[in-house]
Amino acid sequence: MPEGNVRILFVCTGNICRSPTAEGVMRKFVQQAGLQHLVVVDSAGTHDYYAGEPPDPRAQDVARRRGYDLTPLRARQLVVTDFETFDVLLAMDKSNLALLQCMCPDRYRSKIRLLMNYADKNLRSPVIPDPYGRDRSDFEMVLDYIEDACKGLMQAVARSNTAVR
Repeated sequence: MPEGNVRILFVCTGNICRSPTAEGVMRKFVQQAGLQHLVVVDSAGTHDYYAGEPPDPRAQDVARRRGYDLTPLRARQLVVTDFETFDVLLAMDKSNLALLQCMCPDRYRSKIRLLMNYADKNLRSPVIPDPYGRDRSDFEMVLDYIEDACKGLMQAVARSNTAVR
């Protein structure tokens, strides 16, 4: 089990676009706040399409241009023990949310929510759309949403390391 008082898992479909981007953004926010000893961040996919592969080159490029390093990350598939290990599992969209709810043992269902629940309420989308198969501007938009939601998540963590639970 990872150490830390708050353990956060970001989840998308293949773990090569949205969830590793969220992991990279949140890791940087946690480091900037000096909370790396309190907060553990990881990501996973609901499917094993890309297990072991690095994030999509477009996601890496867009992230790098804003100061986030996704190069050490590798895709992995969600496993049942993740529901026990992590305090909160944050889905990128409603399809990911539904799959998490189907896979999750009943006693851990309260840990599952959408990442965009932490975003500024003025944003246009309640979910983070999948940019895979789309162009660079879609990856930019996804990063905008993720940065905003992770700022809100960091505020929750900073208020109380149990606030995300």
